[in-house]
Amino acid sequence: MLEKKKKILIVDDDSFLLDMYSLKFNQKGFEVYSASSGKEALEKLHSGINPDVILMDIIMPEMTGFEMLQKINEEKLSENSVKIILSNKGQQSDIDMGESLGAVGYIVKANSTPTEVLEKVGEILAR
Repeated sequence: MLEKKKKILIVDDDSFLLDMYSLKFNQKGFEVYSASSGKEALEKLHSGINPDVILMDIIMPEMTGFEMLQKINEEKLSENSVKIILSNKGQQSDIDMGESLGAVGYIVKANSTPTEVLEKVGEILAR
């Protein structure tokens, strides 16, 4: 029996990073959805996409990753998704804020290659 492809929604306003991470996760067998803003991500979730993983940046125009997480929680969207923050902000206060909003992982972009990000997401999913 074939394992169902894991779905991932990647949210980042940097189009280069968004494309690079999308390609990496696609090559690893994920069904990839992408959004360049928190607002666009919420629209995709409202349209019925139910990803296994939501990988999001914090600093984005219109709506931060934290605001997006708050909306996802308030609207009870994608409740079974594993939420992981991928950001250059690595202060403990940011990590704590992410956890308080339901993120189960926090990856600092500057400290991780795309391959390491892929591995860390895999480790978090395996828990």
